[in-house]
Amino acid sequence: MQELLSPIEFENLLRQQHHRYHHLHPFHQRMNAGELTQEEVRRWVINRFYYQRNIPLKDAAILSNCSDREVRREWIQRIIDHDGRNIDRDGKGAEAGGIEAWLRLGEAVGLSRDRLLDDRNVLPGVRYAVDAYVNFCKTKPWIEAIASSLTELFGPDAIRDRLVALEKYYSWIEPSGFDYFRVRLHQAPQDARYALNLVLKNCQTVEMQQKAVQALIFKCDLLWSQLEAIDRGDTRPEGK
Repeated sequence: MQELLSPIEFENLLRQQHHRYHHLHPFHQRMNAGELTQEEVRRWVINRFYYQRNIPLKDAAILSNCSDREVRREWIQRIIDHDGRNIDRDGKGAEAGGIEAWLRLGEAVGLSRDRLLDDRNVLPGVRYAVDAYVNFCKTKPWIEAIASSLTELFGPDAIRDRLVALEKYYSWIEPSGFDYFRVRLHQAPQDARYALNLVLKNCQTVEMQQKAVQALIFKCDLLWSQLEAIDRGDTRPEGK
């Protein structure tokens, strides 16, 4: 029978899933080597945006399942980080948020906002993967859903490499479009540490630890599948 892991052993097991993360996918490898065409970059921005705009929905789903008030008070910041907010009750001033930053990335690569916001431009494989993630967070216990978010443990290094590559090899992109990645370099480590501490604290049985690891693997597989669809491009018959 498998024994309960110590917090250090459990954390190490979670971090060992790094090899499943999509930074190793050939598409990201080609991106970091400066080998993507403008069309491929635009395809990535359009389809990744569908994931970005659903992040607040999955976080709202986590909140709806969470009975811990203190966790809700912390986790709600993630929705604000992506959706943005009015700074005061009179609506004077605003924080743009990650979704707005991604729309600006779209403009920087030559895409209109309307095109990004039109879900008909999303590849079926991407839509399926993202919708599956939101549904996972709706239907699973909140701590499992939070465990799935621990891909953020692996994100900062990948974002740092991506930002260097975009600035070095893709001079046709307006640099202001990279603000999303600059912000996430600071947000992601903080988010990951908080989520990791929650998982370590709340997964106190062998079964819960196993489910947390499986949730993280599910998320890694989902991100990989999403990128597979983007790499292949649209495989639907014309006119369908």
